[in-house]
Formats: sequence, structure tokens, C-alpha cells
Amino acid sequence: MQKLLQIVPFSIISAFGTFAATPMVANEIRQSDHTGMDSAESLSTADESPEAHSHNSSEPVSFWLDLYRGEPLRFSEVTEDLSQVDIVYVGETHTLDRHHNWQLRIFEDLIQSNGQNLVLALEQIENFQQPDVDRFNSGELDFDGLAEEIDWSTRWRNYEDYRPLLEMAQSNGIPVLALNGRAETIRTIGRKGIEAIGPDEREELPSEIQWDDPDYQQLLNLLMMVHAHMDESLLNRIFAAQVVRDEVMADTLSRFLSDPAHQEFSALVVAGSGHIQYGLGMVQRVRNRLPDRTDRFVLMTVSDELVLSPEQEAIAREISITHEDLRYLNRPKADYLQVSEPRE
Repeated sequence: MQKLLQIVPFSIISAFGTFAATPMVANEIRQSDHTGMDSAESLSTADESPEAHSHNSSEPVSFWLDLYRGEPLRFSEVTEDLSQVDIVYVGETHTLDRHHNWQLRIFEDLIQSNGQNLVLALEQIENFQQPDVDRFNSGELDFDGLAEEIDWSTRWRNYEDYRPLLEMAQSNGIPVLALNGRAETIRTIGRKGIEAIGPDEREELPSEIQWDDPDYQQLLNLLMMVHAHMDESLLNRIFAAQVVRDEVMADTLSRFLSDPAHQEFSALVVAGSGHIQYGLGMVQRVRNRLPDRTDRFVLMTVSDELVLSPEQEAIAREISITHEDLRYLNRPKADYLQVSEPRE
């Protein structure tokens, strides 16, 4: 058994303010010295067949897996399929370099396939900040100017990890879309419940919110039981905060893609894996709004690349989530999974 706090989506943890009054706790997670893959040299071999990676190599085995077919495949095969759909979701553990490197590779390939009819949609920026993001899109602001205008270092502490994505977007004329809900509203819901927000805050949320989602709620409850002190009332508030964040992101993306000016656009969505895995969360809520749009969702393994801080160790407990616990979902965790072998 192991302490499983590292698999809990950061946005869920932050909903009730255990660690910090920011929309994530990436600063509380320390990345270990190894990243499993994705130095420049590693990425250069990304399109080799899985068999090309020797088990005798000092580098960990790394490959892509089609979770529907249960077969490994080349990265070029993954991106060829991704280029054929309307929405590509890439789930991340926010502070892992390997995850950011693969996001950039996917984005680069989608630009080559789709040209400028593509939008980069980010959980990491709150949607009320879109006017400043539009200044970045127009070239009025560079990355550093945008970060200063939206106080990004305070509102999303590892914002620098997204510099390559945003600079690639700007240099290729790809618009950036801010997806997330206002952090203060999400925290209020997580701590006090949806009834605690005022009319102005409610006005910023979608008019209709899907609260009845038993599969999603059961999954989040399983993940949150890693914490030593979790009663039903707190779990319900955390679930409400997570649902609101998913609904806001789904509504923001759906509105953009439904605009007549964007009918030919596809989207690359970068968000925490908890909003994407099993096709629940944001993914399902976009499907509800845009049933005719096709999608794929991509995840990457954590592979023991996160180390808990002392603060997290203090509130974590050992739990075991078994296959039997998850079998009720009756669906794969993703369309494609990037697998990196844990180091010894």
C-alpha cells in the first residue's frame, strides 16, 4: 500500500483550501530529480516502435498505448488520429516536465495538421481574464506581459511551465482561450457550499449545472479518502467545487466552438487529469453541449515522479484503490496513454 495523495487532482485539493489560497498546490508538490523521459534526446526517439526501447537501457521504457485496442503504437499514429477529431483533451499532472513536453509535441503536430483553425484552451487561466488573453492573442502582450497583467504567478504558481505552449501559439497565430472559473468562487464553494456564493458570482457560472453525476462523485470520493479527515459534508462540497469548475470550462469551450466564426475550429484542451480521465468531468459536459463534436482524450502516467511534501505527508493516509473499486466505471481511463516505466 502507498500514500496516494499524488493521484488526487490538485484542483480538488485546493477547493477546500487545505494548502493554499490559490487554484492549485503545485508549489507544495516537489518534482523528483528523475522525470522518466523526455530530455531532448528522449523526445527525438518518440516515434520509434515500443520494441525499439531496450529493457537493458539505462533509460526507462516509454511508449504509447491505445487503451481501446490494448495495443502499443507509435506517436505518429496517435497524432494522426488526434488530427481527425474536433477536440483533443490532454490531461496533466501540473508540475511534471514529461507531461509538459508531450503536450508541446502534440500541439506542434496539431498545428501542422490543422493550421490556424485551432484554439489552445487552458484550465490554467481563469475565463474572466480573457480580455488580457486577447491582447496576447493580438500580439500586444508577450508571455511575460500577459503573466504580469493577470497576476499569473499568484493565481497559478507554476505558470512558467506553460511558456512554451503559449509562445508556440502566439508565433503560429493560434488563439488562446482561458477556460477556468474564478478561483475565489471555486474556493468558496469548496469550503462553504454553493449556497454561500453571491448573485454576482452565480452570474459568472453556467445557468444549468449537472449535479447528478454518481459515477464521477463515486470516483472523486475514492480519491479523496486518502485524506485522514473527510466526512460526507466535506466530500459533497469538494464534489460541488469540482463540478462547477468542469461546468465553467465546458461552457466556455462550447461557446467558443459554437460561435459561427469558429465553426471550422478544432481545440486542444490542456487541463488536470482529474477533469478528463474516464471521459468524465469536463469531457462529458462538453459532450452534453456539443453532441456532434468528436473528441479524444490523452493521459500520461505519473510513474512515481512526484514526491510528497512534509505538509502533504502529514495529512495523507495509506489507502488501496483496487480494480474492483473502479470496475463500475466500465470504460477506459483514456483513449491514449503515454507510459513511462518507473525508475528503480
